[in-house]
Amino acid sequence: MTFFKSFLASCLGIFTSFVVLLIAFFIVIASSSSEPLPEVKNNSVLTIEMTGTIPAYAVPSPVESYFNPNAANKVSLVNLKENLEKAAADDRIKGVWVKANMLAESWANLEQAYTYLKNYKESGKFLYFSTDDIGMNEQSYYLASLADSVFSPPNTNFEFDGFVSQMSFYADMLDKIGIEPEIFRVGKYKSAVEPFLQTSASPESRDQMEEIMGRATDTFITAIAERTGKSVDEVNQMLNSEPVNRLQFAHENGLIDSLAFESDVERMLKTRLGLADDDEIETISFQSYAKIPASTAGVDLPSSQDRVAVIYTDGAIMPELGNESPLGNSGFITASNVQKQLDEALDRSTVKAIVVHINSPGGSATTSDLIWNSIRETSKEKPVIAYMGAVAASGGYYMAMGADSVMAGPNTITGSIGIFNLLFNVQELTEDKIGLDFEVIKSHRYADLLDLTDPFTPAEERIIQQNVENGYEVFLGRVAENRGMTRDEVHEVAQGRVWTGADAMEVGLVDKLGSLEDAVAMAAEMAEIDEYRIENYPKEKGLFEALMSGSQAKIQSYLHSWIPFEQTKEIKTIRMLMDQPAGQNWMILPTEITIK
Repeated sequence: MTFFKSFLASCLGIFTSFVVLLIAFFIVIASSSSEPLPEVKNNSVLTIEMTGTIPAYAVPSPVESYFNPNAANKVSLVNLKENLEKAAADDRIKGVWVKANMLAESWANLEQAYTYLKNYKESGKFLYFSTDDIGMNEQSYYLASLADSVFSPPNTNFEFDGFVSQMSFYADMLDKIGIEPEIFRVGKYKSAVEPFLQTSASPESRDQMEEIMGRATDTFITAIAERTGKSVDEVNQMLNSEPVNRLQFAHENGLIDSLAFESDVERMLKTRLGLADDDEIETISFQSYAKIPASTAGVDLPSSQDRVAVIYTDGAIMPELGNESPLGNSGFITASNVQKQLDEALDRSTVKAIVVHINSPGGSATTSDLIWNSIRETSKEKPVIAYMGAVAASGGYYMAMGADSVMAGPNTITGSIGIFNLLFNVQELTEDKIGLDFEVIKSHRYADLLDLTDPFTPAEERIIQQNVENGYEVFLGRVAENRGMTRDEVHEVAQGRVWTGADAMEVGLVDKLGSLEDAVAMAAEMAEIDEYRIENYPKEKGLFEALMSGSQAKIQSYLHSWIPFEQTKEIKTIRMLMDQPAGQNWMILPTEITIK
């Protein structure tokens, strides 16, 4: 039997290696003929397609791009900023045409994109926005509010009715299938466990969600008021209205400039560009223009060799899952990956300062502590600024405490300084529902401490609760040390409470509010350099490195292209919980906080 197992395993290994090599061969052939630099003709228009999300940073590997071609075309905040800066300086580019539909992005990231579009507008070149048969929502229209003209087909969708955030609760479901959650936590605000215990949100949880939504609403209404010339009260009345045809309503109230098909927009563009009806509009796509060097586009680049490294960390904070996990470590922040990026930045003599860009709801308490230490040790050699992106909460906030200074955006979701342990007692499910029995044989009293087939004894509950409380005290200590506060002062604003960046600033949890560029400027000032360029990490992988790092992430990318966005998030959350050993303490937000 052992022989056949070994034989089959060997055959599987050989087959897998063959498939990987075959894929590599085709990718090499496909990429061997390097494309010439795209041509930017005079009187050109840069076209940008915005849909779905706008991540802070996206670097698809060659293999990932092969499995999922859309990965290479993704608009991120980094390449949006770079392309718009080039378009503003490039005499060949006369304007930008953004084709947008419904976005599902955080308000912190939308604010960054809004700033980049606004900076481009200062060049005096035109900015057009249009949509398609999917239509626009508040997130996409927030960006479109900066445009010289906004166009929409006459019969598409237009969401302009305010914001909503929905939370899921599982208590009744778990009760029906015979699973009892065993929760150990500290702090009245640690709402991460509420979905497993309750059927509705606690007053504390509702309060913090309403505060977060209020910040996003204020940001949106201010932008609409600036575009339309209406007062805040008038914009609120528009959002509360009940028109039968919302698109017509938007047109009549100055939100949409023209109800026009794309062919109509093209005719208006020709007029704007001084072209005849039978002339062709010269356009260059966002992806093609990204290949144009900044110097070729007329952007003045610093001559200095000094660099400020920006290290992007994105996802839940997790221990190494290993290749045994079906989807590997892709999409998570691990201690080894962060350490690798920090080491690369430290080893580069031209890198004088580091900004760690954090976009994480938190995760494993122990992994967060390892990353905190890595950042702290790095700060002893080079200045390190922690910049909080869309979310830097719980374990994400813990990471930031290793930096010299902490900066956030006004709508960043942060705080959630707390810790919990979530376990499940499945005795009723196994014994009463499906008739599965267990016999436990142990050598010592607490050997089966984390056995999920029996309820915890009072002594076992005390042990686990004490472990959670010890972790919370460590968390408070890390924050107190970084923020120059006492333990009790931190506890007052902690207890799992979620804050916006603006509110976190008021209670002393961050040093400054600003953009990523502000964080980079702060890092450069600490390093005492005047001229510098930004160097982004992680670097794009070469083909060989991408293949050697394993094929799972590439297959995952391909699978995700076929799975709806919401289901992808649910799969990752379930996987995160299921892949971890029992007893893992968590520093993480309850669910992804989405204001839509």
